[in-house]
Amino acid sequence: MSDDPYTIQPGRTREPPTTLMGRLRYLGPGIIVSGSIVGSGEILLTAGLGAAAGFTLLWFVLFACWIKSLVQAELARYVVTTGDTYLRTLNRMPGRTPARRDPGEWWLPKVEVSWPIWFGLLGFVPGLVTSGGIIGGAGQALGLLLDAVPAVPEVDGKVATGIAAVLVMLLLWTGRYGRIEKILVVMVMSFSFTTIVCAALMQTTEFQVTAEDIVAGLQFDFPLEFLFLAVGMYGATGVASGEIAGYTYWCIEKGYPSFVGGDREHPRWVARAKGWVRVVQVDVLVTLVILTFATLSFYFLGAGVLHSQGLEPTRDETVEILANMFTLTLGDWSTLLFIFGAFFILFSTVLSGLGAGSRSFPDLLVTFGFFPRKNLETRLKWTRGYIIGMPILSFLLYMLVERPIAMVIVGATFGAFMLPIQAVVTLYMQRKRMDPRVRPKNWVTWCIVGVFLAMATLCAFYIYGVYLENFG
Repeated sequence: MSDDPYTIQPGRTREPPTTLMGRLRYLGPGIIVSGSIVGSGEILLTAGLGAAAGFTLLWFVLFACWIKSLVQAELARYVVTTGDTYLRTLNRMPGRTPARRDPGEWWLPKVEVSWPIWFGLLGFVPGLVTSGGIIGGAGQALGLLLDAVPAVPEVDGKVATGIAAVLVMLLLWTGRYGRIEKILVVMVMSFSFTTIVCAALMQTTEFQVTAEDIVAGLQFDFPLEFLFLAVGMYGATGVASGEIAGYTYWCIEKGYPSFVGGDREHPRWVARAKGWVRVVQVDVLVTLVILTFATLSFYFLGAGVLHSQGLEPTRDETVEILANMFTLTLGDWSTLLFIFGAFFILFSTVLSGLGAGSRSFPDLLVTFGFFPRKNLETRLKWTRGYIIGMPILSFLLYMLVERPIAMVIVGATFGAFMLPIQAVVTLYMQRKRMDPRVRPKNWVTWCIVGVFLAMATLCAFYIYGVYLENFG
């Protein structure tokens, strides 16, 4: 039985659905994560990469979309069947720092902490910078949207960013899981559908994608001048490391571990565990389909429209330049449509990302021994404190930098280095701590090994590129 009342609540066991339609009714965490996935990575970095490189890196965009979902599903399998949170899972890895033994050792934590936790903490500042870039992009879109309303006075982009930050606080403060899920379903689906339609209509214009473009994009060419933007895109596109972590918390909030139950001796436990793991797998697959179509649409629009016109989104004109993907395809009337959609999709990224962070941050404090795991009241207080504090910090960072794409690249690049660690953690936990009755098949394990090698190779390639850039 799990000793964490946050992950497994007594009396909530539930038999899993046995049909596809039944499983579809229990989806939700993937939609919330899609609010973060189909957001900054696609509209800022994927379209930006297409604008810079054209169709050359189409193969890399597909690679970035597909390679990470297996780790997402298998790490969620572990969380759902064990009742461990994501950070508790990381902290079970061998290689732990010593705990403080007396008050004079102030530099040591109160409890032993494993090395993946420390590595993840290094990403706090890059993640905060990324959050600032995303909320800044949402603020730019909101400012343009308000300017288009005749009855509303002109609103400065910085003021609009502040308004966006306040909106995030209000929605996260007043909304529990169900409300957040409903809001993000509307945001993600509406703009994703619009973008896919726009990309399809592009085929009726001078910017249409040809078979030669597709073939050229699948040649596995990788010009080094696009290395930093491409790795940033890889770290932010598809299920990034932050979304993989966040997804496990949304699975907990949805209730999957509670539905399975913590009593592994119960005669129905294995059947329940396998059934709810199948629900998770369907949830991940639906997310993968959505993000693939949305990501390719943004890339085709960036490569087909912006690249051909020599337009690259930069600084405070980011959203205005990206709007050309719609206006040059559909006509000037679509400017407002794009701005409206850009606000929705960037705002949904902020909402989803900070919502997940507000669940994981109290868990970090638990991991470091600041309060007991069973103290749900204190956990809730820290969740609300995070909801207030992080939007303010993100807003202040954007005010200092005002470069949304560059800011998103910072955190996304660090996230790319966290991905192979998550693959290693998944492999270790499945072999050492997961109940053998619900482990994945051997071919799945070997696929994760392949994913790890591909992720580690890309990180090494990036380091090599940085070396050439500075010392070559």
